Amino acid sequence: MNPSLPALSSLAALLLGYALGSIPFGLLLTRMAGTQDIRSIGSGNIGATNVLRTGRKGLAAATLLGDALKGTVAVLLALAWLGPEAALAAALGAFLGHLFPVWLGFKGGKGVATFLGVTLALAWPAALVFAAVWLAVAFLTRYSSLAALVASVATALSAYFLASTPVGVLLSLLAALLWFMHRANISRLIDGTEGRIGKKG
Repeated sequence: MNPSLPALSSLAALLLGYALGSIPFGLLLTRMAGTQDIRSIGSGNIGATNVLRTGRKGLAAATLLGDALKGTVAVLLALAWLGPEAALAAALGAFLGHLFPVWLGFKGGKGVATFLGVTLALAWPAALVFAAVWLAVAFLTRYSSLAALVASVATALSAYFLASTPVGVLLSLLAALLWFMHRANISRLIDGTEGRIGKKG
């Protein structure tokens, strides 16, 4: 076998993942629904949490589903066409595509839904860990951001036991990126000014 083939497969998967991950569902759905530009309200983010600030719960749910599924689909396509190593590259590509979409000047979302989506495809038991931890922390604290931060770490750690070391390493990298994207939320959590779930304003 040509030794360059695995590298080319991973590169192709990375690009495939990026292309799918960079689809800005929040922006597209809100535009089709005739709402104002999602980037002009709230945090300016294109993710489901900011879409919810439009008052359109259905659009927020659709955004959450789309942002998750684009990660899942990217991984599953790469796995089917190019193999397990390429699936990891596709997961990374999808996550980076969501965070830094070229179509929007590299200003995308924070990655929570896409993190869950790629985890579902790579190691579904770890995705269950994410869901369980997110729900528990959100219920106890009413902080969506804190729930996502804690859940991402728990998911990455669980992947070492529930999946494999390569999956654990990848999810650890994605969790670190997710924390980076939430740096403003972390500052507000420390200051006590972070908004809680269900609280207006």
